[in-house]
Amino acid sequence: MTDAEPTVGELSEGQILRGILDRLPPSTAPVGPGDDAAVLAVPDGRVVATTDTLVHGPDFRLTWSSPFDLGFKAAAVNLSDVAAMGARPIALLVALALPDDTPLSFVRIFADGLAAACAELAPGCAVEGGDLTVSDTLTIAVTALGSLDGRVPVLRSGARPGDAVHVVGELGEADRGLRVLFERFTDATGAPVPVTPDARAELSPGDERALDRQLRPRPPIAEALAAAAAGATAMMDISDGLALDATRLAEASGVTVALDAAALGDDPGQALQGGEDHGFLVTFPPGAAGAGRRIGVVEERGRAPLVVDGTPYTGRGGWDPYRDWDAGRG
Repeated sequence: MTDAEPTVGELSEGQILRGILDRLPPSTAPVGPGDDAAVLAVPDGRVVATTDTLVHGPDFRLTWSSPFDLGFKAAAVNLSDVAAMGARPIALLVALALPDDTPLSFVRIFADGLAAACAELAPGCAVEGGDLTVSDTLTIAVTALGSLDGRVPVLRSGARPGDAVHVVGELGEADRGLRVLFERFTDATGAPVPVTPDARAELSPGDERALDRQLRPRPPIAEALAAAAAGATAMMDISDGLALDATRLAEASGVTVALDAAALGDDPGQALQGGEDHGFLVTFPPGAAGAGRRIGVVEERGRAPLVVDGTPYTGRGGWDPYRDWDAGRG
């Protein structure tokens, strides 16, 4: 991006859209981008729909996230919610509210990130439409649509006593990456400083990987769909931390989720409390092969919705963008 290139405030909506669509794969929908609305083919007859909004400040920092990172993450966090229902992601609708001084190249590289996430995480899913508007605060709103392909949706209310509790994906890595950002990429006043290639090269392999998982999450979409096909009784995206999301699943199902701390890895606290991993919490009936790794069991509802090693969990409740991301400073 250079000072000489045009900004979105200097261009028409059509020119900005062309800059986006030129970077996206051609649509395979009956009616794709370019009309008043898209027309999608959904042989199942049912559509799973979800939406998520990323706002500069509480959800990301431009100093830390590249346009490609933002496009990839905006797609990934929505694809994971569709897959958590046992549905195959088929389309994204992307709305952008852009400050006038946003370079056109930013929007184009953002589109590259969207396309890369779809290709890597959910092949066959594509951006089929969206909207553009102006705002002083960069805001990204994505709606994801999915097809159940004849399956019953997997709800968070389906867990039953005796079910095994599994996790598909990672726990705590994105939270570790967030700590790396605040500890290694801020100045003396606490303001963010750029994540340069040279600075990243100085990180340990573990911190570098965690940073990548924070800036560019990779939810295991295919594994979630396999879990649904294998008979999962309940499933949900772990976006706000295992402790909070396991509590939500327990409350929805009217059960207690009992976790084994030793199964949570080297740092159970981080695994329980860290958010934005976008793995999947899954329960399977007794005798099912399951997927991922087993971390506990579903019990009859006791005095607490979540227990760890037999003790009611009273630790930190989970991801809170207003506390953990410091929304006051963008």
